[in-house]
Amino acid sequence: MTKFRPLHDRVVVRRLDGEEKTVGGIIIPDTAKEKPMEGEIVSVGPGARNEQGQVVALDVKAGDRVLFGKWSGTEVKIGGEELLIMKESDIMGVIAG
Repeated sequence: MTKFRPLHDRVVVRRLDGEEKTVGGIIIPDTAKEKPMEGEIVSVGPGARNEQGQVVALDVKAGDRVLFGKWSGTEVKIGGEELLIMKESDIMGVIAG
């Protein structure tokens, strides 16, 4: 991936592939698949400034698996790879394990 450092409280997320089949075993074609709302953090910004002007570090780090809202982030292509750039506040949580 091309070197890219997000600013402030933004993060770069790589979507993780969604399920190819339903629970009943029906294969879902690409055109009918919903975009997954789970991803892996690729890069994080240094953090947002608080009211005193101090930089507050983000709670997520590169490598974390996260859940985010369906319409969160901006889709971009960096180094030929499709990624999302979003604010940390768009992330709903980190998946443990």
